[in-house]
Amino acid sequence: MFRYFNMIRPSSVGIHLALACAMLLGTVSHISAQAIDILLKGGHVIDPKNKIDGKMDVAITGGKISQVAPSIPAGNAKKVVDVAGLYVTPGIIDMHTHLFWGTDSGSYLANAQDALPPDAFSFRAGVTTMVDCGSSGWRNFRQFKSQTIDRSETRVLAFINIIGGGMYGRYEEQDVADMNTLMTANMIKKLFPDLIVGIKSAHYWGDFTSVDKALEAGKMANVPVIVDFGEHHPPNSIEELFMKHFRPGDIFTHAYADGPKSRETLVDDNTGKVKPFVFEAQKKGVVFDVGHGGGAFAWRQAVPAIKQGLLPNVISSDLHTKSMNSGMKDMANLMSKFLNIGMSLQDVILRSTWNPAQVIHHPELGTLGVGSDADVAVFSVRKGNFGFVDTKRTRQKGTQKLEAELTIRAGKIVWDLNGLSMPDWDAKPAN
Repeated sequence: MFRYFNMIRPSSVGIHLALACAMLLGTVSHISAQAIDILLKGGHVIDPKNKIDGKMDVAITGGKISQVAPSIPAGNAKKVVDVAGLYVTPGIIDMHTHLFWGTDSGSYLANAQDALPPDAFSFRAGVTTMVDCGSSGWRNFRQFKSQTIDRSETRVLAFINIIGGGMYGRYEEQDVADMNTLMTANMIKKLFPDLIVGIKSAHYWGDFTSVDKALEAGKMANVPVIVDFGEHHPPNSIEELFMKHFRPGDIFTHAYADGPKSRETLVDDNTGKVKPFVFEAQKKGVVFDVGHGGGAFAWRQAVPAIKQGLLPNVISSDLHTKSMNSGMKDMANLMSKFLNIGMSLQDVILRSTWNPAQVIHHPELGTLGVGSDADVAVFSVRKGNFGFVDTKRTRQKGTQKLEAELTIRAGKIVWDLNGLSMPDWDAKPAN
């Protein structure tokens, strides 16, 4: 399902020839001779879309990536940031969050205090794009847009809920009469096609009605559906969900959850093996999303699944008040978990940048391609003895930990942990 595309990169033959070729290929709309605004120098760039994995400099001009090359002269740069020994990646995309923060004391995640303001939790973890996962529906998406999306420096996109009122509460999420497929599809197609990336079905206690209503609207709007499939009594068959209901590109979130008894797991508790149809589903194009959250990630599911080859397509946090201070913490901590299970750093970055960009049909994101928005994360990989916690309050030991040193959103430095981009207070001014 996921494919890489090559980019034209400057070589020793000459920067201008490479950029001219890029213009002819449509990857750059305009090149000017203006000075570089920010030059990230000496870092190890990992850009899975463009198959870059090595020491490169990254130049930012006018809020866009203007060059990615082995050695870009610093003389024309307004600001040079030494990132030697660090990893430079596209800005992280957190595809499962809850950001419809508000003051309705009766609500769970729609205009509610269990949701969170994005800028307070994004940049410090290297995240530049967050996707709200169904907190709002067609009836209150415009309120969410005006309250959160329009006021955030973080790029905020959204899945909308098949329930018109969004995630107000478990009782309201059973209201089939509020599953209006036409209004849901029209909210996407006719009003906000650039902001709404898909449809959410969650927390339904019955059969496949909620899923099928979401899929009906998804077909009408030509967007994917993301499903939280817990809370059925008895549990519904995930094999039936994957093989008979889902289309390629539809998303199963909370992939490594362990119960409760109302949720069927991917790894068989008796054998410790991934159920064979799960691999078939992933091959078919079903997207497996982490959606860690406060109760939906267990080592006893994740570790055997990954060791048997069931890697997540997308790493995401399920950020809300019940997850931010528990096992999940933030995206950098979550990405570190997969690094310590045994996934490569390149795989972890892929599943946190370019993969989610494709899943939500925004291929302009998750890349450091020339001409793209300059959304950039710079990470250190700390070495030592660390512990990582799941939602069952059990620990996995680890020796590596990602830490966001610098985050750039649309060409602006929005997070600088150790002042890499700043002069020393007592430095003599340049002549």
